[in-house]
Amino acid sequence: MTTTATTGERPLEGKVAVVTGGLGLLGREHCRALADAGARVVVTDIDGAACARVAAEFGRGALGIGADITSESSVKALRDEVLAGAGRIDILVNNAAINDKFEDPAKAAEQSRFEAYPVALFRQSLEVNVTGTFLCAQVLGAEMARAGQGSIINVSSTYGLVAPDQSLYRKPDGTQAFWKTAAYPTTKGAVLAFTRFLAAYWGAAGVRVNALCPGGVEAGQEPWFVEAYARRTPLGRMARPDDYRGAVVFLASDASRYMTGAVLVVDGGFTTW
Repeated sequence: MTTTATTGERPLEGKVAVVTGGLGLLGREHCRALADAGARVVVTDIDGAACARVAAEFGRGALGIGADITSESSVKALRDEVLAGAGRIDILVNNAAINDKFEDPAKAAEQSRFEAYPVALFRQSLEVNVTGTFLCAQVLGAEMARAGQGSIINVSSTYGLVAPDQSLYRKPDGTQAFWKTAAYPTTKGAVLAFTRFLAAYWGAAGVRVNALCPGGVEAGQEPWFVEAYARRTPLGRMARPDDYRGAVVFLASDASRYMTGAVLVVDGGFTTW
């Protein structure tokens, strides 16, 4: 895939970019895209030692800092460490999130049914996907507002826009492997509403706030699911992990300087029908 960074341009030269959930599959890709575009990347996730190891891959003074995005004190410590180490914050990618995983596949269908879904799991998703996004924007974004410039990218999902197609999770024999729960679409929809709020609130301060809605990424799922998802998508495939690099650099850079409160959908056409 060709991005502005690979054509010799560095639209983010001199910028400092913080990526939450930086150890995840897409988090690493976001970090790589921003680093290739010239940014000094701060990789943050729960495991600080792992963050430091991964940051070394990106060079250009990249930092790896452990933080719990659901803890106000931890996010404030993250802010202080970034400012001490890099001196500024220009870009925040709110990428960290949790998605339901069920340890016992034999029980997944029953546990994931709406009627049986544990409220504790719903609250956990709210805490990470919504409160975590709020805290990082509040604490780190305030530094951007004080500086009079910055770009916040809130990662939502196609399921923040449309309801899950439960038939995608049905096995070839007709049994339901599991049900996509209410937690993920509810929290990702909230991220979109929060994006619009913050864009309006901080527009005068020079901070742009946009949302990225990625589609499903192929990452070792069962072949029947990958095939079903591909049939459901106009471009005929699931996303590759690097399919979002260009979108992240675009939203972070001056290429999108007149965009705020917008939702950039990059989903192979999944939400067109």
